[in-house]
Amino acid sequence: MPAISFPSATGLATGLLIALSASSAQALDDRHLNFTPRTDAETARIKAVTAFPTDFSAPQKFEARPGGAATAPVRRDNLVFDQPSANLPSEAGLDFRLGEAMFDKLWVSSPSSTLASDGLGPLFNARACQSCHMRGGRGHAPETPEDDAISFALKLSIPGTEGDQIHEIAEFLATRPEPNYGTQFQDFSLPGHPAEARIEVTYETLEVALAGGENVTLRRPTATPRDLAYGPLHADVMFSARVAPQMIGLGLLEAIPAADILANADPDDLDGNGISGRANIVWSREFQRPMLGRFGLKAGSPTLRQQTAGAFSTDIGISTSLFPAGHGNCTPLQEACVAGPHGDKDVRVFEVDDAGLDITTFYTANLAVPARRDVDDPQVLRGKALFFDTGCASCHQPSYVTHRLPDQPAQSFQLIWPYTDMLLHDMGEGLADHRPEARATGREWRTPPLWGVGLTERVSGHNTFLHDGRAESLLEAVLWHGGEAEPMKEQVVQMSPEDRAALIRFLESL
Repeated sequence: MPAISFPSATGLATGLLIALSASSAQALDDRHLNFTPRTDAETARIKAVTAFPTDFSAPQKFEARPGGAATAPVRRDNLVFDQPSANLPSEAGLDFRLGEAMFDKLWVSSPSSTLASDGLGPLFNARACQSCHMRGGRGHAPETPEDDAISFALKLSIPGTEGDQIHEIAEFLATRPEPNYGTQFQDFSLPGHPAEARIEVTYETLEVALAGGENVTLRRPTATPRDLAYGPLHADVMFSARVAPQMIGLGLLEAIPAADILANADPDDLDGNGISGRANIVWSREFQRPMLGRFGLKAGSPTLRQQTAGAFSTDIGISTSLFPAGHGNCTPLQEACVAGPHGDKDVRVFEVDDAGLDITTFYTANLAVPARRDVDDPQVLRGKALFFDTGCASCHQPSYVTHRLPDQPAQSFQLIWPYTDMLLHDMGEGLADHRPEARATGREWRTPPLWGVGLTERVSGHNTFLHDGRAESLLEAVLWHGGEAEPMKEQVVQMSPEDRAALIRFLESL
Protein backbone atom coordinates (compact mmCIF):
# COMPACT_ATOMS: atom_id res chain seq x y z
CA MET A 1 0.00 0.00 0.00
CA PRO A 2 1.43 3.43 -0.87
CA ALA A 3 1.77 6.12 1.77
CA ILE A 4 -1.46 8.01 2.35
CA SER A 5 -0.93 11.64 1.41
CA PHE A 6 -3.22 14.63 1.30
CA PRO A 7 -3.56 16.77 -1.84
CA SER A 8 -3.68 20.52 -1.31
CA ALA A 9 -7.38 20.90 -1.93
CA THR A 10 -10.29 22.29 0.01
CA GLY A 11 -13.94 21.41 -0.22
CA LEU A 12 -15.07 18.11 -1.60
CA ALA A 13 -13.90 15.06 0.29
CA THR A 14 -14.79 13.05 -2.80
CA GLY A 15 -11.97 14.81 -4.59
CA LEU A 16 -9.60 13.76 -1.82
CA LEU A 17 -10.74 10.16 -1.94
CA ILE A 18 -10.55 9.95 -5.73
CA ALA A 19 -6.98 11.26 -5.59
CA LEU A 20 -5.97 8.27 -3.50
CA SER A 21 -5.57 4.72 -4.68
CA ALA A 22 -8.62 2.53 -4.22
CA SER A 23 -7.05 0.67 -1.29
CA SER A 24 -5.99 3.90 0.41
CA ALA A 25 -9.42 5.45 -0.07
CA GLN A 26 -10.97 2.43 1.61
CA ALA A 27 -8.73 3.01 4.62
CA LEU A 28 -10.20 6.48 5.14
CA ASP A 29 -13.77 5.45 4.40
CA ASP A 30 -16.18 3.85 6.87
CA ARG A 31 -15.87 0.24 5.71
CA HIS A 32 -16.15 -1.01 9.29
CA LEU A 33 -19.75 0.24 9.23
CA ASN A 34 -22.47 -1.51 7.27
CA PHE A 35 -23.96 1.58 5.65
CA THR A 36 -26.23 2.27 2.70
CA PRO A 37 -24.78 4.85 0.27
CA ARG A 38 -26.70 8.11 -0.10
CA THR A 39 -28.68 8.99 -3.16
CA ASP A 40 -28.05 12.26 -4.99
CA ALA A 41 -31.36 13.58 -3.68
CA GLU A 42 -30.38 12.78 -0.09
CA THR A 43 -27.01 14.46 -0.54
CA ALA A 44 -28.73 17.64 -1.72
CA ARG A 45 -31.16 17.59 1.20
CA ILE A 46 -28.34 17.07 3.68
CA LYS A 47 -26.34 19.96 2.24
CA ALA A 48 -29.35 22.25 2.70
CA VAL A 49 -30.23 21.14 6.22
CA THR A 50 -26.63 21.42 7.52
CA ALA A 51 -25.91 24.82 5.93
CA PHE A 52 -24.97 27.62 8.33
CA PRO A 53 -27.97 29.71 9.43
CA THR A 54 -28.50 33.26 8.22
CA ASP A 55 -31.46 34.15 10.45
CA PHE A 56 -30.85 34.19 14.20
CA SER A 57 -34.23 35.52 15.27
CA ALA A 58 -35.55 32.02 16.00
CA PRO A 59 -34.11 28.53 16.57
CA GLN A 60 -33.31 26.32 13.61
CA LYS A 61 -35.64 23.44 12.98
CA PHE A 62 -34.67 20.34 14.99
CA GLU A 63 -31.71 21.97 16.82
CA ALA A 64 -33.41 21.36 20.17
CA ARG A 65 -32.74 17.64 19.55
CA PRO A 66 -28.95 17.54 19.12
CA GLY A 67 -28.83 13.75 18.93
CA GLY A 68 -31.67 13.50 16.44
CA ALA A 69 -34.20 10.81 17.36
CA ALA A 70 -31.65 9.43 19.83
CA THR A 71 -31.90 12.60 21.97
CA ALA A 72 -32.82 11.92 25.59
CA PRO A 73 -34.96 14.17 27.79
CA VAL A 74 -33.20 16.50 30.21
CA ARG A 75 -33.28 14.93 33.64
CA ARG A 76 -33.11 17.26 36.60
CA ASP A 77 -30.59 15.11 38.48
CA ASN A 78 -26.95 14.26 37.84
CA LEU A 79 -27.82 11.21 35.71
CA VAL A 80 -28.66 13.32 32.68
CA PHE A 81 -25.71 11.81 30.72
CA ASP A 82 -26.48 8.27 31.87
CA GLN A 83 -29.44 7.52 29.58
CA PRO A 84 -29.78 5.22 26.54
CA SER A 85 -30.47 6.50 23.04
CA ALA A 86 -34.16 7.39 23.03
CA ASN A 87 -34.72 5.52 19.75
CA LEU A 88 -32.95 2.36 20.86
CA PRO A 89 -35.15 -0.65 19.97
CA SER A 90 -36.75 -2.20 23.04
CA GLU A 91 -35.01 -5.51 22.45
CA ALA A 92 -31.64 -3.70 22.72
CA GLY A 93 -32.42 -2.27 26.15
CA LEU A 94 -30.99 -5.32 27.91
CA ASP A 95 -27.78 -5.04 25.89
CA PHE A 96 -27.43 -1.43 27.04
CA ARG A 97 -27.83 -2.43 30.69
CA LEU A 98 -25.40 -5.34 30.34
CA GLY A 99 -22.88 -2.93 28.82
CA GLU A 100 -23.51 -0.54 31.68
CA ALA A 101 -22.73 -3.35 34.12
CA MET A 102 -19.39 -3.94 32.34
CA PHE A 103 -18.67 -0.20 32.43
CA ASP A 104 -19.45 0.00 36.16
CA LYS A 105 -17.77 -3.29 37.13
CA LEU A 106 -15.08 -3.15 39.81
CA TRP A 107 -12.26 -5.42 38.65
CA VAL A 108 -10.30 -7.54 41.14
CA SER A 109 -6.86 -9.09 41.08
CA SER A 110 -6.01 -12.56 39.85
CA PRO A 111 -6.29 -15.34 40.82
CA SER A 112 -9.83 -14.95 42.09
CA SER A 113 -12.95 -17.09 42.40
CA THR A 114 -14.73 -14.29 40.51
CA LEU A 115 -13.34 -15.34 37.14
CA ALA A 116 -15.54 -12.95 35.18
CA SER A 117 -14.10 -9.96 37.03
CA ASP A 118 -10.46 -10.77 37.66
CA GLY A 119 -7.36 -9.48 35.91
CA LEU A 120 -6.97 -6.01 37.41
CA GLY A 121 -3.55 -4.44 36.94
CA PRO A 122 -1.05 -5.24 38.37
CA LEU A 123 -0.58 -1.48 37.72
CA PHE A 124 -3.63 0.66 36.99
CA ASN A 125 -5.28 4.07 37.20
CA ALA A 126 -8.77 2.91 38.17
CA ARG A 127 -10.70 -0.28 38.97
CA ALA A 128 -13.68 0.57 36.74
CA CYS A 129 -14.48 2.63 33.67
CA GLN A 130 -17.04 4.64 35.60
CA SER A 131 -14.40 5.64 38.17
CA CYS A 132 -12.98 8.11 35.64
CA HIS A 133 -16.14 8.75 33.60
CA MET A 134 -18.50 9.12 36.54
CA ARG A 135 -22.11 9.19 35.27
CA GLY A 136 -20.77 9.57 31.72
CA GLY A 137 -19.32 12.96 32.61
CA ARG A 138 -16.03 14.82 32.51
CA GLY A 139 -13.06 14.21 34.79
CA HIS A 140 -11.18 16.84 36.74
CA ALA A 141 -7.58 17.70 37.55
CA PRO A 142 -6.32 17.62 41.14
CA GLU A 143 -6.80 21.00 42.78
CA THR A 144 -4.35 20.41 45.63
CA PRO A 145 -1.60 17.84 46.37
CA GLU A 146 -4.11 16.05 48.62
CA ASP A 147 -6.84 15.88 45.94
CA ASP A 148 -7.34 12.54 44.19
CA ALA A 149 -6.31 12.18 40.55
CA ILE A 150 -8.67 9.31 39.71
CA SER A 151 -9.94 10.89 36.46
CA PHE A 152 -6.63 12.54 35.55
CA ALA A 153 -3.79 10.82 33.68
CA LEU A 154 -0.29 11.76 32.60
CA LYS A 155 0.59 10.23 29.23
CA LEU A 156 4.19 9.90 28.16
CA SER A 157 6.32 8.78 25.22
CA ILE A 158 9.69 9.35 23.58
CA PRO A 159 10.56 10.02 19.94
CA GLY A 160 11.22 7.02 17.73
CA THR A 161 9.74 4.38 15.48
CA GLU A 162 7.90 1.37 16.81
CA GLY A 163 5.33 -0.79 15.01
CA ASP A 164 1.80 0.07 13.89
CA GLN A 165 2.71 0.18 10.19
CA ILE A 166 3.66 3.86 10.24
CA HIS A 167 5.29 3.48 6.82
CA GLU A 168 1.76 3.45 5.38
CA ILE A 169 0.83 6.88 6.79
CA ALA A 170 2.46 10.01 5.43
CA GLU A 171 3.53 12.69 7.95
CA PHE A 172 3.28 10.20 10.81
CA LEU A 173 5.12 11.50 13.88
CA ALA A 174 6.63 8.36 15.32
CA THR A 175 6.88 7.87 19.06
CA ARG A 176 7.65 4.97 21.39
CA PRO A 177 6.60 4.15 24.95
CA GLU A 178 8.91 5.47 27.65
CA PRO A 179 11.17 2.45 28.41
CA ASN A 180 10.48 2.23 32.16
CA TYR A 181 6.89 3.48 32.37
CA GLY A 182 5.15 2.81 29.04
CA THR A 183 2.59 5.23 27.63
CA GLN A 184 0.88 6.37 30.84
CA PHE A 185 1.76 6.58 34.50
CA GLN A 186 -0.24 4.18 36.69
CA ASP A 187 -0.61 5.61 40.16
CA PHE A 188 -2.32 2.56 41.74
CA SER A 189 -1.10 -1.01 42.06
CA LEU A 190 -1.81 -4.41 43.54
CA PRO A 191 0.01 -5.56 46.70
CA GLY A 192 3.60 -6.45 45.96
CA HIS A 193 3.83 -4.06 43.02
CA PRO A 194 4.76 -0.44 43.75
CA ALA A 195 2.70 2.16 41.91
CA GLU A 196 4.72 3.84 39.18
CA ALA A 197 4.46 7.40 40.47
CA ARG A 198 2.43 9.99 42.28
CA ILE A 199 1.28 12.84 40.01
CA GLU A 200 1.54 16.32 41.50
CA VAL A 201 -0.18 19.24 39.77
CA THR A 202 0.74 22.85 40.47
CA TYR A 203 -0.69 26.01 38.91
CA GLU A 204 0.67 29.30 37.65
CA THR A 205 -1.84 32.13 37.35
CA LEU A 206 -2.19 34.57 34.45
CA GLU A 207 -4.34 37.71 34.31
CA VAL A 208 -6.34 38.62 31.20
CA ALA A 209 -7.99 42.05 30.88
CA LEU A 210 -11.25 42.12 28.94
CA ALA A 211 -13.08 45.04 27.39
CA GLY A 212 -15.54 46.61 29.78
CA GLY A 213 -13.23 46.46 32.78
CA GLU A 214 -13.51 42.75 33.50
CA ASN A 215 -10.42 40.77 34.53
CA VAL A 216 -10.14 36.99 34.38
CA THR A 217 -7.52 34.87 36.12
CA LEU A 218 -6.34 31.86 34.12
CA ARG A 219 -4.34 29.01 35.59
CA ARG A 220 -1.62 27.10 33.77
CA PRO A 221 -1.03 23.60 35.21
CA THR A 222 2.22 21.69 35.46
CA ALA A 223 1.95 17.97 36.14
CA THR A 224 5.04 16.40 37.70
CA PRO A 225 5.61 12.70 38.46
CA ARG A 226 6.94 12.16 41.98
CA ASP A 227 8.24 9.07 43.80
CA LEU A 228 9.25 7.24 40.62
CA ALA A 229 9.32 3.53 41.45
CA TYR A 230 10.92 1.97 38.38
CA GLY A 231 13.97 4.07 37.68
CA PRO A 232 14.64 7.43 36.04
CA LEU A 233 12.75 8.78 33.05
CA HIS A 234 14.27 8.84 29.58
CA ALA A 235 16.03 12.13 28.80
CA ASP A 236 13.68 12.78 25.84
CA VAL A 237 10.41 11.97 27.62
CA MET A 238 7.31 13.93 26.53
CA PHE A 239 4.33 14.42 28.87
CA SER A 240 0.68 15.17 28.21
CA ALA A 241 -1.80 15.71 31.04
CA ARG A 242 -5.36 14.58 30.30
CA VAL A 243 -8.70 14.51 32.09
CA ALA A 244 -11.35 11.96 31.18
CA PRO A 245 -13.76 13.42 28.58
CA GLN A 246 -17.55 13.18 28.69
CA MET A 247 -19.05 10.10 27.01
CA ILE A 248 -22.30 11.17 25.36
CA GLY A 249 -23.03 10.82 21.64
CA LEU A 250 -19.99 8.70 20.76
CA GLY A 251 -21.89 6.29 18.53
CA LEU A 252 -23.31 9.21 16.57
CA LEU A 253 -19.83 10.68 16.08
CA GLU A 254 -18.65 7.33 14.74
CA ALA A 255 -21.58 7.29 12.31
CA ILE A 256 -20.63 10.59 10.62
CA PRO A 257 -19.40 9.76 7.09
CA ALA A 258 -15.64 10.14 6.74
CA ALA A 259 -16.21 12.11 3.55
CA ASP A 260 -18.22 14.72 5.47
CA ILE A 261 -15.40 15.15 7.98
CA LEU A 262 -12.73 15.34 5.29
CA ALA A 263 -14.79 17.93 3.41
CA ASN A 264 -13.87 20.47 6.10
CA ALA A 265 -10.13 19.74 6.00
CA ASP A 266 -8.01 22.56 4.57
CA PRO A 267 -4.44 21.73 5.64
CA ASP A 268 -2.88 24.50 3.52
CA ASP A 269 -5.57 27.10 4.34
CA LEU A 270 -6.29 27.65 0.67
CA ASP A 271 -9.46 29.58 1.48
CA GLY A 272 -7.40 32.08 3.50
CA ASN A 273 -9.61 32.12 6.59
CA GLY A 274 -6.76 31.19 8.94
CA ILE A 275 -8.31 27.80 9.77
CA SER A 276 -6.59 24.71 8.41
CA GLY A 277 -8.04 21.59 9.97
CA ARG A 278 -6.19 18.33 9.36
CA ALA A 279 -7.33 14.73 9.57
CA ASN A 280 -5.49 12.45 11.93
CA ILE A 281 -4.84 9.11 10.23
CA VAL A 282 -4.12 6.26 12.60
CA TRP A 283 -3.57 2.52 12.48
CA SER A 284 -6.61 0.31 13.12
CA ARG A 285 -5.65 -2.73 15.17
CA GLU A 286 -8.95 -4.38 14.28
CA PHE A 287 -8.91 -3.81 10.51
CA GLN A 288 -5.11 -3.72 10.07
CA ARG A 289 -5.03 -0.61 7.91
CA PRO A 290 -4.86 3.17 8.32
CA MET A 291 -8.18 4.82 9.13
CA LEU A 292 -9.52 8.24 10.00
CA GLY A 293 -8.89 9.06 13.66
CA ARG A 294 -12.04 10.14 15.50
CA PHE A 295 -11.73 9.46 19.24
CA GLY A 296 -9.44 10.79 21.93
CA LEU A 297 -8.26 14.34 22.55
CA LYS A 298 -5.97 14.16 19.51
CA ALA A 299 -8.21 11.83 17.46
CA GLY A 300 -5.76 8.98 18.10
CA SER A 301 -8.28 6.12 17.83
CA PRO A 302 -10.17 5.19 14.64
CA THR A 303 -13.13 3.38 16.20
CA LEU A 304 -15.03 3.38 19.46
CA ARG A 305 -14.23 -0.31 19.90
CA GLN A 306 -10.48 0.33 19.73
CA GLN A 307 -10.82 3.32 22.05
CA THR A 308 -12.70 1.15 24.55
CA ALA A 309 -10.16 -1.68 24.36
CA GLY A 310 -7.28 0.79 24.76
CA ALA A 311 -8.85 2.20 27.93
CA PHE A 312 -9.31 -1.30 29.37
CA SER A 313 -5.62 -2.00 28.77
CA THR A 314 -4.00 1.29 29.75
CA ASP A 315 -6.27 2.46 32.56
CA ILE A 316 -7.27 -0.82 34.24
CA GLY A 317 -4.70 -3.36 33.02
CA ILE A 318 -7.34 -5.55 31.35
CA SER A 319 -6.58 -7.50 28.17
CA THR A 320 -8.76 -7.79 25.05
CA SER A 321 -8.24 -9.22 21.59
CA LEU A 322 -7.09 -5.77 20.41
CA PHE A 323 -4.69 -5.22 23.34
CA PRO A 324 -3.84 -8.80 24.36
CA ALA A 325 -1.21 -8.22 27.06
CA GLY A 326 -2.57 -9.46 30.38
CA HIS A 327 -0.26 -7.08 32.22
CA GLY A 328 -1.71 -4.01 30.51
CA ASN A 329 0.68 -1.09 30.16
CA CYS A 330 3.57 -2.65 32.10
CA THR A 331 6.86 -2.43 30.24
CA PRO A 332 9.26 -5.34 29.58
CA LEU A 333 11.59 -3.80 32.17
CA GLN A 334 8.88 -4.21 34.84
CA GLU A 335 9.55 -7.92 35.10
CA ALA A 336 7.49 -8.65 38.21
CA CYS A 337 4.45 -7.01 36.65
CA VAL A 338 4.80 -8.92 33.39
CA ALA A 339 5.35 -12.23 35.18
CA GLY A 340 2.62 -11.74 37.78
CA PRO A 341 -0.71 -13.59 37.79
CA HIS A 342 -3.23 -12.34 35.25
CA GLY A 343 -6.83 -13.20 34.45
CA ASP A 344 -6.32 -14.24 30.84
CA LYS A 345 -5.72 -17.66 29.26
CA ASP A 346 -8.80 -19.21 30.84
CA VAL A 347 -12.05 -19.94 28.99
CA ARG A 348 -12.30 -16.25 28.10
CA VAL A 349 -8.82 -16.28 26.49
CA PHE A 350 -8.61 -12.56 27.34
CA GLU A 351 -9.67 -10.82 30.54
CA VAL A 352 -12.46 -9.21 28.52
CA ASP A 353 -13.53 -11.45 25.66
CA ASP A 354 -14.98 -10.13 22.41
CA ALA A 355 -18.53 -10.45 23.69
CA GLY A 356 -17.66 -8.31 26.72
CA LEU A 357 -15.80 -5.76 24.60
CA ASP A 358 -18.69 -5.54 22.16
CA ILE A 359 -21.31 -5.04 24.86
CA THR A 360 -19.22 -2.35 26.57
CA THR A 361 -18.73 -0.60 23.23
CA PHE A 362 -22.48 -0.82 22.58
CA TYR A 363 -23.14 0.90 25.89
CA THR A 364 -20.69 3.72 25.24
CA ALA A 365 -22.07 4.14 21.71
CA ASN A 366 -25.57 4.64 23.07
CA LEU A 367 -25.08 7.08 25.93
CA ALA A 368 -27.58 9.64 24.75
CA VAL A 369 -27.14 13.34 24.14
CA PRO A 370 -29.70 15.29 26.20
CA ALA A 371 -32.04 17.83 24.65
CA ARG A 372 -31.06 21.49 24.38
CA ARG A 373 -32.41 24.01 26.85
CA ASP A 374 -33.75 27.52 26.20
CA VAL A 375 -33.12 27.43 22.44
CA ASP A 376 -35.63 30.25 21.90
CA ASP A 377 -34.32 32.48 24.71
CA PRO A 378 -33.40 35.91 23.22
CA GLN A 379 -30.01 35.97 24.97
CA VAL A 380 -29.23 32.44 23.68
CA LEU A 381 -30.17 33.47 20.15
CA ARG A 382 -27.96 36.56 20.44
CA GLY A 383 -25.10 34.39 21.68
CA LYS A 384 -25.62 32.00 18.79
CA ALA A 385 -25.31 34.85 16.29
CA LEU A 386 -22.07 35.94 17.97
CA PHE A 387 -20.78 32.35 17.86
CA PHE A 388 -21.12 32.35 14.08
CA ASP A 389 -20.06 35.98 13.57
CA THR A 390 -16.76 35.47 15.42
CA GLY A 391 -15.95 32.38 13.35
CA CYS A 392 -16.24 29.83 16.16
CA ALA A 393 -18.27 27.59 13.86
CA SER A 394 -15.28 27.30 11.53
CA CYS A 395 -13.96 24.56 13.82
CA HIS A 396 -17.02 23.78 15.93
CA GLN A 397 -19.01 22.60 12.89
CA PRO A 398 -22.62 22.59 14.10
CA SER A 399 -24.38 19.72 12.35
CA TYR A 400 -24.14 16.55 10.28
CA VAL A 401 -26.34 13.75 9.05
CA THR A 402 -25.11 10.28 9.93
CA HIS A 403 -24.82 7.27 7.63
CA ARG A 404 -27.78 5.02 6.94
CA LEU A 405 -26.91 2.03 9.14
CA PRO A 406 -29.27 -0.94 8.76
CA ASP A 407 -27.83 -2.74 11.79
CA GLN A 408 -27.53 0.38 14.00
CA PRO A 409 -30.99 1.97 13.96
CA ALA A 410 -30.28 4.31 16.87
CA GLN A 411 -27.47 6.02 14.94
CA SER A 412 -28.92 5.66 11.44
CA PHE A 413 -29.59 8.76 9.30
CA GLN A 414 -29.85 11.22 12.16
CA LEU A 415 -29.49 14.99 11.94
CA ILE A 416 -27.11 15.71 14.83
CA TRP A 417 -25.59 18.88 16.32
CA PRO A 418 -22.26 18.02 17.99
CA TYR A 419 -20.44 21.32 17.22
CA THR A 420 -17.15 19.75 16.14
CA ASP A 421 -15.36 19.19 12.83
CA MET A 422 -13.50 16.15 14.27
CA LEU A 423 -10.26 17.59 12.83
CA LEU A 424 -6.92 18.64 14.30
CA HIS A 425 -6.15 22.33 14.80
CA ASP A 426 -3.09 24.23 16.01
CA MET A 427 -4.30 25.76 19.26
CA GLY A 428 -1.17 27.76 19.98
CA GLU A 429 1.67 27.55 22.45
CA GLY A 430 -0.54 28.14 25.47
CA LEU A 431 -2.33 24.80 25.05
CA ALA A 432 0.57 22.87 23.48
CA ASP A 433 1.68 19.67 25.16
CA HIS A 434 4.62 19.13 22.74
CA ARG A 435 3.75 15.42 22.53
CA PRO A 436 2.73 14.20 19.05
CA GLU A 437 0.19 11.44 18.48
CA ALA A 438 0.08 9.79 15.04
CA ARG A 439 -0.13 12.79 12.67
CA ALA A 440 -1.12 15.27 15.41
CA THR A 441 1.66 17.63 16.40
CA GLY A 442 2.38 18.82 19.94
CA ARG A 443 0.33 21.97 19.27
CA GLU A 444 -2.69 20.28 17.70
CA TRP A 445 -5.89 19.03 19.31
CA ARG A 446 -9.09 17.58 17.91
CA THR A 447 -12.00 20.02 18.13
CA PRO A 448 -14.02 18.74 21.09
CA PRO A 449 -17.79 18.33 20.68
CA LEU A 450 -19.73 20.99 22.57
CA TRP A 451 -23.03 19.15 23.00
CA GLY A 452 -23.87 18.77 26.67
CA VAL A 453 -21.14 21.20 27.77
CA GLY A 454 -23.64 23.32 29.71
CA LEU A 455 -24.59 20.35 31.89
CA THR A 456 -21.05 19.63 33.11
CA GLU A 457 -21.54 20.92 36.63
CA ARG A 458 -24.83 19.07 37.08
CA VAL A 459 -23.26 15.76 36.01
CA SER A 460 -19.69 16.03 37.30
CA GLY A 461 -19.95 18.46 40.20
CA HIS A 462 -17.46 20.90 38.68
CA ASN A 463 -17.19 23.33 35.78
CA THR A 464 -13.67 22.70 34.50
CA PHE A 465 -12.76 22.27 30.85
CA LEU A 466 -10.02 21.69 28.25
CA HIS A 467 -7.80 18.65 27.87
CA ASP A 468 -6.14 19.03 31.28
CA GLY A 469 -8.99 20.63 33.20
CA ARG A 470 -7.24 23.99 33.58
CA ALA A 471 -10.22 26.19 32.66
CA GLU A 472 -12.62 26.81 35.54
CA SER A 473 -15.38 28.22 33.34
CA LEU A 474 -16.43 28.24 29.70
CA LEU A 475 -15.12 31.80 29.38
CA GLU A 476 -11.69 30.69 30.62
CA ALA A 477 -11.75 27.85 28.09
CA VAL A 478 -12.35 30.37 25.31
CA LEU A 479 -9.58 32.65 26.57
CA TRP A 480 -7.04 29.80 26.37
CA HIS A 481 -7.65 29.48 22.61
CA GLY A 482 -4.66 30.47 20.47
CA GLY A 483 -3.05 29.52 17.20
CA GLU A 484 -5.74 29.19 14.56
CA ALA A 485 -8.34 30.37 17.09
CA GLU A 486 -6.41 33.47 18.20
CA PRO A 487 -8.52 35.91 16.11
CA MET A 488 -11.75 34.45 17.50
CA LYS A 489 -10.46 34.72 21.07
CA GLU A 490 -9.43 38.35 20.53
CA GLN A 491 -12.93 39.17 19.34
CA VAL A 492 -14.30 37.70 22.59
CA VAL A 493 -11.77 39.75 24.59
CA GLN A 494 -12.95 42.94 22.86
CA MET A 495 -16.69 42.19 23.14
CA SER A 496 -18.91 44.18 25.43
CA PRO A 497 -19.70 42.41 28.72
CA GLU A 498 -23.29 41.97 27.50
CA ASP A 499 -22.18 40.22 24.30
CA ARG A 500 -19.73 37.97 26.17
CA ALA A 501 -22.50 36.99 28.57
CA ALA A 502 -24.76 36.14 25.62
CA LEU A 503 -22.06 34.01 23.97
CA ILE A 504 -21.50 32.04 27.19
CA ARG A 505 -25.26 31.72 27.66
CA PHE A 506 -25.47 30.11 24.21
CA LEU A 507 -22.70 27.64 25.08
CA GLU A 508 -24.47 26.79 28.32
CA SER A 509 -27.61 25.93 26.35
CA LEU A 510 -25.79 23.26 24.32
